[in-house]
Amino acid sequence: MKFADVADVRDKLEKAGYVTSKEIATVVFLASVTKKPILVEGPAGVGKTELAKAMSRALGLNLLRLQCYEGLDESKALYEWEYAKQLLYTQMVKEKIGDVISGAQTLADAVEKIASHEDAFFSERFIQPRPLLQAISSEDTVVLLIDEVDKSDPEFEAFLLELLSDFQVSIPEIGTKTAKNIPFVILTSNNYRDMSDALKRRCIHIYIDYPQRDLEIQIVKLKLPDIDEKLAASIVDAVRSIRSLDLKKRPCISETIDWARSLIALSVDELGADVLVSTLNMVCKYKADSEMVKANVKKILP
Repeated sequence: MKFADVADVRDKLEKAGYVTSKEIATVVFLASVTKKPILVEGPAGVGKTELAKAMSRALGLNLLRLQCYEGLDESKALYEWEYAKQLLYTQMVKEKIGDVISGAQTLADAVEKIASHEDAFFSERFIQPRPLLQAISSEDTVVLLIDEVDKSDPEFEAFLLELLSDFQVSIPEIGTKTAKNIPFVILTSNNYRDMSDALKRRCIHIYIDYPQRDLEIQIVKLKLPDIDEKLAASIVDAVRSIRSLDLKKRPCISETIDWARSLIALSVDELGADVLVSTLNMVCKYKADSEMVKANVKKILP
């Protein structure tokens, strides 16, 4: 399954529960045609990770996710050797060692004979693949999400360049593995640090910001179909006003939806000052932010 054009991208993503702009849909379509990765940057909570999830649903593809963090290295992202399994096999076949070294005249000869069989224990049978190797080895096209790549070290980012350039990875004991099917790669970044020019050259770049008013209302109504349209608009307007304050953490789209869901649960049909203050914990995650919002209630709800 693939996207026919930009309009088809928007339609399929919306059916998958993700409302998007024409700009984002265009980038997704071009990435699908050119087989280039997408680097999605923007504030936390604007739907970067959800875009990859929606794409996997829209196209009916398996989603593989690599969550990046400081200290992540290629072995943890690519594969791990199953040493316990290797040891178990060694114990099971130890009686065959005599057959292997029979005829050896010296210790060096015996070691050489054993070494000639080392591939039996350094093969794909004893590899536990991680997301990157799974994506390369998959018989079917997959969506590969490399989430919060900005939290990884520059050394790991440099390692990714081979994968994103040639869609191949090198395993010292086995050799080079080339993708059977090029995965649809999405990298996300919360701007924890700047990505290198080399990485950006290999990707189609897009910055996702907080959505415009009408789009955010549309998202809320898609996620909560039973919500009153006037209440949805009031919630979005209030959130947009809250974002304009000098907060430690601005509320994201998911918090807009959580707030709306909470007000529905409380049978609220009109957003007033009392309701705002009593449900503020759904929107603000820091005490200082809550106090600032309370001090600006009249500005938020004119």
